[in-house]
Order: sequence, then C-alpha cells, then structure tokens
Amino acid sequence: MTQTTPAAASQASRSARDPESRAFAGQTEGSALIEVKGLGKIYRTARGALTLFHSLELTVERGEMVAIVGQSGAGKSTLLHILGALDAPSQGTVYCASTNLSKLSLRQAAAFRNREIGYVWQFHYLLPEFTAQENVAMPLLARGMRKQEAMAMAANWLKEVDLDERTGHRPGELSGGEQQRVALARALVNSPRLLLADEPTGDLDAVTAGRTFELIQRLHASHGLTSILVTHNLELASRCTRVLRLENGRLARTGAVQAGG
Repeated sequence: MTQTTPAAASQASRSARDPESRAFAGQTEGSALIEVKGLGKIYRTARGALTLFHSLELTVERGEMVAIVGQSGAGKSTLLHILGALDAPSQGTVYCASTNLSKLSLRQAAAFRNREIGYVWQFHYLLPEFTAQENVAMPLLARGMRKQEAMAMAANWLKEVDLDERTGHRPGELSGGEQQRVALARALVNSPRLLLADEPTGDLDAVTAGRTFELIQRLHASHGLTSILVTHNLELASRCTRVLRLENGRLARTGAVQAGG
C-alpha cells in the first residue's frame, strides 16, 4: 500500500475542507490569506488605558513568509494571538483564511484554530508524560480521529522533521532542537493554511536555531504554507519574504530581502 506523504496529505486535507470553511459567516474571497484593517487593541489598567495598536493595517498574501520584528513590549505576541483567533481586537476587522474572525463563536473559533492554524512558540509546550509521537497526534485526537490513524500520521510527520528514530522518546529525552521539531510537527499535523511562530528559535543556540529555521523554510515551501514569524533574530528575519517592524502601534516595512522558500 502506497503511503501518503505529509505534503500530499496537507493538500488533500485543505481541498476537502474548503466547503466546510465557507460555511462560516462573514467570508470574503481573494489572494490574501490575512487582511487586517483599522486594528486597535486597548487594555484597561489601574493607570488608565494602554493602547497597543493604532489603526494597524496588514495584508499577507498566500504563500508569503513574513517576519515581524520590534522591541519587547511592542505587542508582537498580542498581534499573533489576534491573527490566530486567540484574542479579540478592540476595534477593526481581521480576516484569516477568508473568515471574519469577529463573526465566530467561541466554539467556531476553537474549531477554526484547530483546522486552519498551526502555532509554534518559543517554548515547546510538549506534554512530558507522552512520547513525541503521542504529542504530535494530540491535535488529531482532539478533532475525533481514530487513534491508530492519528498515530500513523504523527509518525509520518516525525519522519518529515527527521525524527523518525525518536517517536517513542519523551520530551525530557530529547534535545532542545529536537523538542522544537516535535512542536513544529504537532503544529502542522492538521494541515493548516497558516503557521504562526512566536520566537521559534529563541531558546536555541545559534547553530540549532539556524537549522530549525531552515526546516521551517523547507516545510513552508513544501506544504504551501503562509507563515508569520515573530523574532528578535534579524539575520533569520532577513531570509523571509518581507520584514515588518512593529513600532508605535503600527507596522512598517523594513525591506524585502529574499524569498522565504
């Protein structure tokens, strides 16, 4: 029996779920995967209102790999949370994968995240009592897939990130770079359209960070992803399609350097 590769499975999964995606309210069609207009985010504190974003605008075309840089506290992580339906804006509209995120109920938002978005954080957040294969299978099990099928897909993804000999290892038995590769496989096992990565190499040494970023680039290209990365590493950021700086509540282009594929 021919085994389906993760890349082929990703394409088939996206094609199959397109009619389901269109069932959500407030959709729009177009080449952009992300469209943000007039975004504002205000936090109420004891000292008064704290405004993070001022009429922020952002368009990310399908297939782009965009880096967001900026000082600590500028709101980069908050922006990723809003783009990934983990947080809500105070004003403005956010379209992701042709869906108006403000139109989603809490239940729909959870289903949307599981289906359309893969997340990678600075810390891997792997469950320590489970093996690498079981950790990767978790998102599939959460959506109701049979365990045997989920574990087989997880094994394929671990092979995709060059960890096919580590399937039975628990996180504590893996190096930092290996842990992050497991986290990356877990983020992509559901064949999302969008990859959001918040300092994905921040806890790694320079050599391992470079290798991890090269893996992200390879997967971005081979799986037809749209990717947005927050990073303080300007050298890695320069390898993306575009580099945007978040400053004073708005995004400004710092210069496109080279294709991120």
